[in-house]
Amino acid sequence: MIEDNIRVLRQAARVTTDSSYKIEKTWCVIAGNVDLIDEMAYKAILSNANIKILFREHVILNEGKLDKKFDFIMLYGNSIIINDFKNQTEDFGGACVQIHRRYLSDERNLMVLVGPNDIMKEALTTIEKLRAPFKILQESQTTGFIDVDISNEVRLPNFIKNALKPFYNANEVVLTTVLVAIENDEDIEKFQSIATSNKIFVIDFKDIVTED
Repeated sequence: MIEDNIRVLRQAARVTTDSSYKIEKTWCVIAGNVDLIDEMAYKAILSNANIKILFREHVILNEGKLDKKFDFIMLYGNSIIINDFKNQTEDFGGACVQIHRRYLSDERNLMVLVGPNDIMKEALTTIEKLRAPFKILQESQTTGFIDVDISNEVRLPNFIKNALKPFYNANEVVLTTVLVAIENDEDIEKFQSIATSNKIFVIDFKDIVTED
């Protein structure tokens, strides 16, 4: 990990030897299991002169007798290093969308959605049926496992829960991270309401403030 950061920082330094070159800064949202996000957070800390952690969320979704657990993190900084985060995330089985600055001027009402793939499909299909125009600019899905536990509401001894856990984790849970642009301002509230009611996390770019 440290060697990877040194390599990328050296690459960024070589690019910036040209005084006319201005480093572009971009955002990314990474989603996956807690171990992956721990790795990405540590990588960001090592690169803290070039990368900012804007926020991190730990999520537990209760579905019947099961708890689905995942994390996501939002980063901002040097686009070369952010691109390396994206590549490593995909190598480790995580999902990542990278939000370039051109989207801010070229698109309206940018939002990033994070949630399990099945409910993501259902929510976006519902929004489309309501004729609230939007377009998907980027999409990424996890290929690594997402932690699944028996809910605390299920009254079983811990040793039985631990014995059953491998069977529940064998049921594949796919996370999807989507960058969307909503065409009409009047559809924003409708879009957010449907997404959040389906337990999808919405990051609205108008709420993201970055100081350079």
